[in-house]
Amino acid sequence: MPIDFPAFLRTHRVRASAPCRIDLGGTLDIRTFFYFLQAQGPATVNLALDLRTSVTLAPGRPGWVEVASAGFTPAAFPLTQAPFDHPLGLMFAVAAHFQAAGVRIEVVSASPPRSALGGSSVAAVALIGALERVGAALGNPSRSRRQTVLLAHALEESVARVPCGVQDQLAAAYGGVNCWHWAVAVEGPAYTRQALDTDFAPGELEPHLLVAYAGVPHDSGDVNGQWVARFLAGRQRSDWEEIAACVHAFAEALRSRRWSAAVDAMNRETALRRRMTPAVLDDLGGALVAAAVERGCGARFTGAGGGGCLWAIGEAEAIARLGGVWEEILSRRPEARLLPSRLDRDGLRVEVEAVG
Repeated sequence: MPIDFPAFLRTHRVRASAPCRIDLGGTLDIRTFFYFLQAQGPATVNLALDLRTSVTLAPGRPGWVEVASAGFTPAAFPLTQAPFDHPLGLMFAVAAHFQAAGVRIEVVSASPPRSALGGSSVAAVALIGALERVGAALGNPSRSRRQTVLLAHALEESVARVPCGVQDQLAAAYGGVNCWHWAVAVEGPAYTRQALDTDFAPGELEPHLLVAYAGVPHDSGDVNGQWVARFLAGRQRSDWEEIAACVHAFAEALRSRRWSAAVDAMNRETALRRRMTPAVLDDLGGALVAAAVERGCGARFTGAGGGGCLWAIGEAEAIARLGGVWEEILSRRPEARLLPSRLDRDGLRVEVEAVG
């Protein structure tokens, strides 16, 4: 049934949040790749970080949708004219799907804008969670996490003009440390979840991780576009087969706490991607990776690279030593810095509170 969002929001505060992620094996979550690499068992590992993107809903101008998000100029349009090719277009697309006229959307992220941690997809999952909860409170059917993920992916791919992966939405919805196995399905991306952290005590994994923002926003479309074009042209397919093998090796090593094996698999995957597309790392990113390798750690850019974040894994003592070295390298660029490496195991959270 139609939802009167403004009326509900005048008496309720609705806020949703979801975590971003670090990853290995991204791009294999794009159908262009996993539909044709089924023999290699394509998979992606991601770790949800407790760097949350929050979405708050409030009543706005009748018939309009308004979006404010740090790092972007606030924008407002009549819902029927909201542009999906706008920098905030994915938020407008989600609002249009739910017919959320008269709603003001505020997005606040704990991660840097355009940092290759899946931020826009995370915001979309949070916004869907918030709008869906309003509908459920008014009698509409609730969505499962899987349905939320698939809707968020479908909306993003519909407006992005390029093939999109689904790992960002999965990390946002489910949280945790997971290996996602990709399968072929006519109705959309099909996946199975293999949790890798079930045997870890709370806080046990974090000392083995390091996360850094390299101070330059990323543009994943350019790098992913090159990979997709070359794959379609029949080039570099053996490299992607090897990347798939690296993901399996990394997942098993991480699950069983074999840190040296995890380091080897990560560094092999990073080297393959750098050979295919050197632009995934700039000079500062290359220095961070080299410092990690020299100290017995693994290092990889997040997402498709080309700016944004990097992360490292290794023995706790080696990671502790690497942290100081990375801080010195990051000090060369004003915006660059280490980020907290706390993991999130909750995924999407939605809060609804009655107000006066």
